[in-house]
Order: sequence, then C-alpha cells, then structure tokens
Amino acid sequence: MKAPRRLFGAMLAGALAALLPGAASAQGQLTVYCSVQEEWCRPMMAAFERATGIRVSMTRRSSGETMTQIRAEAQNPRGDVWWGGTGDPHMQAAQENLTVEYRSPMLSQLHDWAVRQAEQTGFRTVGIYAGALGYSYNVPELNRRRIAAPRCWADLIKPEFRGEVQMADPNTSGTAYTMLATLVQIMGEDPAFTYLRALHRNINQYTRSGAAPARAAATGETLVGITFLHDAVTQKVNGAPVELVAPCEGTGYEIGSMSIIRGARNMEQARRFYDWALTAEAQALAEQAKAYQLPSNRNAPIPPQAPRFENIRLIDYDFARWGNAETRTALLTRWEREVRAGAR
Repeated sequence: MKAPRRLFGAMLAGALAALLPGAASAQGQLTVYCSVQEEWCRPMMAAFERATGIRVSMTRRSSGETMTQIRAEAQNPRGDVWWGGTGDPHMQAAQENLTVEYRSPMLSQLHDWAVRQAEQTGFRTVGIYAGALGYSYNVPELNRRRIAAPRCWADLIKPEFRGEVQMADPNTSGTAYTMLATLVQIMGEDPAFTYLRALHRNINQYTRSGAAPARAAATGETLVGITFLHDAVTQKVNGAPVELVAPCEGTGYEIGSMSIIRGARNMEQARRFYDWALTAEAQALAEQAKAYQLPSNRNAPIPPQAPRFENIRLIDYDFARWGNAETRTALLTRWEREVRAGAR
C-alpha cells in the first residue's frame, strides 16, 4: 500500500503546483498558526511548500489559544495566516480588527455556508470545512458497567455517568465554546447553565484541546468524550471501540475558518496560501490525514466516513451572534463563575 500512496502524494503535489503559476521559482516564507490536529497541519504545510517553494513555519494551538496569541501580538504580529479552528473566534478576531479583508478568487467554488461566513465578517475570514458537534462513548466500558447507551444531551447528566464524561475548556477550545452556545440556543440561557452545572458533576477533566476527549474515550480513559463528531470518526477509523452520538435534542456545528492576520509580514505569501487552501486539491489532503470534516470547496471529495449534515438534527446555529466578542465574553465569564468554579 505504501508505494501507491507515495505515487498519489507525488501526483497530488504536481497537480497543486500546476495550479500555482511560477511555483518552481517562488520564494519567500510564511508563518501559519494552525488550529486543527497536528496530523493535518503538517501535511498541509508540506504540500504547500512543495507546490510553491515558500518555506512555512507552523505553530499548532487550539482555537482559543490562537485567538489569545493573535490578540497579544497585535502591536507586533508574528503570524501571517490563521488556518483552521472553529469560526466563532475567527469572527471575533475580525470584529476586533485583528484580521484583514481578502476576497479570494476561489470564493465562487465554495459552498454557500462558507461564503456566508466570509460575508458576515466583511471577508475577513472564510469557511474551509464544517462539522457537527456530538459525543462518543467507549462500547466495552459501557457494557462492562451495564450502563444504557446515551442518545441525548440529557443522558450525560445522569448519576451513572458521574466522573465519566470529558470535555474541553471553552476558554481554550472552540469545540467547547460551540457546545456552550449550542446548549443556550437549544434550551435558553438559564436552563442551559442549570444543565451545565449538573454536567460539571460528571466531568472528570476539562482538556485544553477540543479533540482530546475523543482520544480519551477511544482508549477508555473516559467513558464519554464530547467533541466534534469528525474527531470521534478519526478514532473509530483507527480501530477504537467507540460509537458516535448526534444528540436527540439537536446539536450545533462549526464552520472551520481561515483568516489573514492584520500586519502580516508576508502578505503576498499569505494570500497565496489562502487561495491554495481553498482549492479542491488542497482540501482533499484532509482524508489522507484522517480528518473527516466536510470540505468547503464544492469540488472537493467528501470522505465516505464523514458525518453528513443530512443525517443529523442540526439547529439553526447563529454564527454572527455567538461569534460576537461581547456575547462570547459574557458566556465564558458566566461559565467560569457558575460552572467551572462549582463543587463536584
């Protein structure tokens, strides 16, 4: 299998290079802040380097951590492009004037949801993938403890799941912030915080990364991991004994995004990466990295394992409202005060 994969990789690199005139003679450098899993960040940067000759320096952090870094560096930006991570902090960065407008010629090839993400921010960010929120559970552990399989958000606050649920910290993780905003939209704010306080008693750890709970459920470190469903698919494809749940009450979703950082030192290279990352060929690299989000380019192949929106009860997630800086800050402050600080 290795030889065909190497051949496919060489062919894909050649195709990507052909999309970018003058790739062989291109020079320069680029600094990318990446907010998807490391296993996807690295092949993306390597493919862009092969296609263009531009040297890429990449740092991987979660969405919340990257937002904090960009804000801290606002007077002396060190990054050029922020690639990946949930759209809410990208929208907040646009609102805070931390990113710049760029209308890529690739916009005409994108799904409507990706273009709407751009329009809502004055083209200071754009959708590059989408994925629904949910959770996964470890089947052998569930059976061993003779616990009924959970199907809804409401199941996770039952006494039998005491100390058995893991989620990320919404201050550092876009996944967990999406969960907060999702529950408020489903239940209303006060009932949602009543639920979150009850869930807190069943949480064994708040991780920094949104994908970490999926890995913990896969290994049996936790019984249930709240994540985006595509992160749980990655574990299942790797052989983990997990089942995925799209909660019965409905669930939210993310539009993973990309932005050019205001004051980027390598603006020409940043725009070139931006255009390249929106091509169908670049987005096809996701499946090789076992990343199962839905791509934003209409011509990009959808991995067969990717959770399809048509099979999930999705809410009408209000990205503009929940990506607003004031709304986001208020929600996180209340969570910190009423949930994180509470006794278990």
